[in-house]
Amino acid sequence: MSEAPPPPNHTPDSFAQSVRSAVIWRSGSQIAAQLLQWAATFLVIRILSPADYGLFAMAQVVLVFLNMLNGYGLASGLVQRPEVTDREIRQLFGMLILVNAALALVQLALAPLAAAYYRQSQVAQLLTVQALIYATTPFIALPSALLARAMEFRAQAKVNILASLASASTALGGALAGWGVWTLVAAPIVLFAVRGAGLTAVARTFVWPSFDFRGAGALARYGGLMAAGQLFWFGQSQADVLIAGRHLDAHDLGLYTTAVFLTQIFVSKVVPPLNEVAFSAYARIQDVPGAAAAAFVKSVRVIFAAALPFYLGLAATAEPLVLTVLGPKWAEAAPVVRLLALAMPMMTLQVLFSPVCDALGRPDIGVRNGAVGAAVLTAGFLFGVHWGAQGLAVAWILAYPIYLLASCRRSLPVIGARGREVARAIAPVALAAAGMAAVVLALDAALPPLAVPVRLAVLVLAGALSYPVALALVARDRVRELVALVRRPVAG
Repeated sequence: MSEAPPPPNHTPDSFAQSVRSAVIWRSGSQIAAQLLQWAATFLVIRILSPADYGLFAMAQVVLVFLNMLNGYGLASGLVQRPEVTDREIRQLFGMLILVNAALALVQLALAPLAAAYYRQSQVAQLLTVQALIYATTPFIALPSALLARAMEFRAQAKVNILASLASASTALGGALAGWGVWTLVAAPIVLFAVRGAGLTAVARTFVWPSFDFRGAGALARYGGLMAAGQLFWFGQSQADVLIAGRHLDAHDLGLYTTAVFLTQIFVSKVVPPLNEVAFSAYARIQDVPGAAAAAFVKSVRVIFAAALPFYLGLAATAEPLVLTVLGPKWAEAAPVVRLLALAMPMMTLQVLFSPVCDALGRPDIGVRNGAVGAAVLTAGFLFGVHWGAQGLAVAWILAYPIYLLASCRRSLPVIGARGREVARAIAPVALAAAGMAAVVLALDAALPPLAVPVRLAVLVLAGALSYPVALALVARDRVRELVALVRRPVAG
């Protein structure tokens, strides 16, 4: 994602080319896979009810919590290490098997307790079946880590698309067959099963696990820190559902969680594959002075050039977008979408810190940031839930600046970047995106009565035309940089 100085034994051109190729394959495959899943997801949302999504969200809190401990941090430690041996690979596989077997048992034990907490007996049934997911994790985490070490994302791309197609087919078929909430359980199980089999095949990680963990202390410690950071991430990402699930009914919770899903599409679906490539790239250049800082600032420039128009455009078109994409029964989610979209730029910047800090050997930074976020956001949600879904959305807007400021003060010195450099990277696109949103809102107010899909199409077209014009007016050099980035050839 950058053209920072290359690591030893790499020329600047070859390293930049390998990173660019990795970004295209990893993010490109993610976009292709997500287009398949989104097409099915939005069709499924129109078929299922908000209450189905509310029940699923209740079960997801337990699943997400335990998945923070599923061993992906151990696998990340394998990517970060300069050299790895066959014995370490076998030890990691053994650790992943033991950890995920234990997590499956814990989930089975927690299932009735979760059902009692939410006062929904079906939650226990959902969690019992979802425990099957842990059987796939070792076969995803290990090959993903080995492929990431080699900056080989092309094979992963093909597997991701295949898995997404299988999952999307399952979701759509289940919804049409009347499976209800079980549609939302079956689709991810199929996704992970196909992905695990595919990644194991393309990475050729047909190894016997080793349960002799002598000498694996450093890997375990690194993975433990990563897991601790993920636990705090759970505190901030699931606290709203945990709190709201006790105070709101399944219908209202479904409206809120679907609004969160819609507004977090960019930060949760587009940014993670970029971060995955970035982590590998940062690890390669960690010993080159100033390289990580330059790479980080450039990644902020590029990502926010796409993120800000998405978020502000989403806020400006929330009502027709929800009615068109989700359907009339989701109309109450539109005000929540508008509010949440305003908080998502802060979340996007926040999630860019961890990959570079982790790659520089400082996973403790993510842990500390996560602790602050968990405390601040949980306090906000406890206050906001008294005003329902919109109160929770306002809590995001009020609490996230505090969290982001604390993270910037802790992370930027480690990265070697300064706050004003990051601000300069964001400011021009923020101004252009704000101008685009103003155009869209003014046009929406002036439009005569139109069919909702037509109204949405007109507004989206206006935004798509006005943003590049606004960006060219306020930051022509940014336009040239983006065009050059897209037009450069990519290695296969």
